[in-house]
Amino acid sequence: RGYDSNRIRESLADRNITACIPPKKNRKSKPPYNWHLYKKRHLLENMVAKLKDWRRVATRYDRCAHTFMSAIHIAASVIFWLKE
Repeated sequence: RGYDSNRIRESLADRNITACIPPKKNRKSKPPYNWHLYKKRHLLENMVAKLKDWRRVATRYDRCAHTFMSAIHIAASVIFWLKE
C-alpha cells in the first residue's frame, strides 16, 4: 500500500505492466486491483526474503549460473522441509 501513487501507476502502465498494488484506505478514488495476483506476489516476495537468509544465496558466492541455481534449489527445499 505504500507504493500506491498515481506516478507509479502511470510508470507501470507506460511499460505495459499490470499494477497489482492495493489502494490506500484513505484514497478517494480507489482504482481496481487483482487481489489474487497481489497474493501471489506477496508469497513470492516472502520466499525471496527467506532465501536471502542463506548467506551463499544472498552474496552469490557461485560464479556459474547453474551452481547458483542449485544453491537456490537446495535452500528452497530446506525452507519448505522446515515449514512442514
